[in-house]
Amino acid sequence: MNAQLAAALPPTDPARALPIVRAADVHKSFGTLHVLRGVSLSVMRGEVVCIIGPSGSGKTTFLRCLNHLERIDGGRIEIDGQLVGYREGKNGKLVEDTKVNIARMRAQIGFVFQRFNLWPHMTALQNIIEAPIRVKGEPVDQVIARAEALLDRVGLRDKRNAYPGRLSGGQQQRVAIARALAMKPKLMLFDEATSALDPETVGEVLAVMKELAAEGMTMICVTHEMGFAREAGDRVVMMDEGVVVEEGTPESLFTRATQERTRQFLAKIL
Repeated sequence: MNAQLAAALPPTDPARALPIVRAADVHKSFGTLHVLRGVSLSVMRGEVVCIIGPSGSGKTTFLRCLNHLERIDGGRIEIDGQLVGYREGKNGKLVEDTKVNIARMRAQIGFVFQRFNLWPHMTALQNIIEAPIRVKGEPVDQVIARAEALLDRVGLRDKRNAYPGRLSGGQQQRVAIARALAMKPKLMLFDEATSALDPETVGEVLAVMKELAAEGMTMICVTHEMGFAREAGDRVVMMDEGVVVEEGTPESLFTRATQERTRQFLAKIL
């Protein structure tokens, strides 16, 4: 747990001991392709977890399951003690939750995609204020003030009236991060947030992510940026063929990996 956050919690606060994310034996198939084969992962409040692994290992699918963008076929996912996407039926089996409840849970989880997903017909500011106003019903003046502060935070105050088509890839991704933060999420998910960027703009986005990590934001990052995982991650999780191969601190995993598959993967990219 981030030291600053831990100090802010009372010694007896249950949040110190309970994970904010708890995924247990999660399975997901697309037709005959079994993509997730019993993935379990717990993330503590304020922790930064980086998920690494080869393409096709199930990393992005797992991330999308965490906010029910993909329905799971088995297991369960809880965010802050609440089931995501499902509720327990009378017989104890999980049944899909109502759209209203699913939307309420998603509003607590920020998601930053590879391809930005900004609305092209809206300015940077309009992209950021849309969800807090329409989904959460917050007062317009308060949301605009928060959005302007977020644009300043990601170094884009002067781009408030710019449309996505007039922004670089790095600038668009920073607007996307500000848009996710505008909902005041409990958890931020990053799906290879720098993979679609030019090398020159990768650093812009990583700098914002590192700042969030330093401030104690709970983050799960699917990433190919090993430098970021080593510097900002509290824990690194290696996935392959739909399972967690191993996990540990950046120091232990990058220098003393216990599994041969992890060593093979790292040998190719480091």
